[in-house]
Amino acid sequence: MQIGPYVFDNNVALAPMAGITDLPFRTLCRELGVGWTVSEMVTSRPDLRASRKTQLRLRHGDGGIGPRIVQIVGADPDLLADAARFNVEQGADIIDINMGCPAKKVCNVASGSALLRDEALVASILEAVVAAVDVPVTLKTRTGWDHETRNAVGIARVAEAAGIQALTLHGRTRADRFTGEAEYDTIAEVKATVSIPVIANGDIDSAAKAHAVLAATGADAVMIGRAAQGRPWLPGQIARELPGIATTAPDIAAIHALMHRHLDDMHAFYGEHQGVRIARKHIGWYLDALPLAVANDQRQHINRAVTGAEQLARVDALFNHESFADAATTAPTTQEAMAA
Repeated sequence: MQIGPYVFDNNVALAPMAGITDLPFRTLCRELGVGWTVSEMVTSRPDLRASRKTQLRLRHGDGGIGPRIVQIVGADPDLLADAARFNVEQGADIIDINMGCPAKKVCNVASGSALLRDEALVASILEAVVAAVDVPVTLKTRTGWDHETRNAVGIARVAEAAGIQALTLHGRTRADRFTGEAEYDTIAEVKATVSIPVIANGDIDSAAKAHAVLAATGADAVMIGRAAQGRPWLPGQIARELPGIATTAPDIAAIHALMHRHLDDMHAFYGEHQGVRIARKHIGWYLDALPLAVANDQRQHINRAVTGAEQLARVDALFNHESFADAATTAPTTQEAMAA
């Protein structure tokens, strides 16, 4: 898989998810084998660039884990072009434009997937951003605003004509949000229409599903979103299994080590006070992904931790509990998974 001059290790990407795929999570997924990651969406509004949220989203590490791909969001062509220039100046190697977010607070200001209702504006935005920077520009979008106005094929044609170098398509309309089944037939129609790389997104949670989606759509790559929550190893595992390499998920001990490292990284990245609170949702996802049930009182005990040390200690105590002793499998250790 290649975008502009950048050749990725494989054809599996991690989807940008606001409030989830921050630098600690992206770094972990890259180390565990996913082909590439994309930043959380950052606003095109220059007055918000100095905000703590935006500053954190603009942090991309030391550049040692692949090209820095920054996703920008907005509705004004000039502001988006300026945002693209700004982010390239800050080190972005690829600019991705968000036209897929279904969140009300984004659509209410005519951004994200709301833009799909105005193809002329879409064209203006894409042309302005492509002209503003010398790095590749990509687009992430949906199949349309609703079932009556699916226009993914038209948007794809507009994107290719504007100079977009890759297109990620979530196989749902904005009205669907995350319900129902993804429309892989629409992705296939888009792939048959354009010559730029097409990345299929939506409901991909295993190598078998990824293989089926690639076969059904002809897409060049797949993007993993919600299935990676609590399972940062999953995109890399899918990438290894697609060409036929047999692998298994991390065992309980490896998950414990990954989780501990991830929480520690979040505490350092956000600061202890905010990091502990943001970590709680990730803890819930990790526990949901375990091959054994964790009681609500155990979850609540962990969630009541107010310091980083206390949170880590309570997580460690859970994994060291005797109920976990017989749950280990013969799956590879974290180090083996990362080296595979």
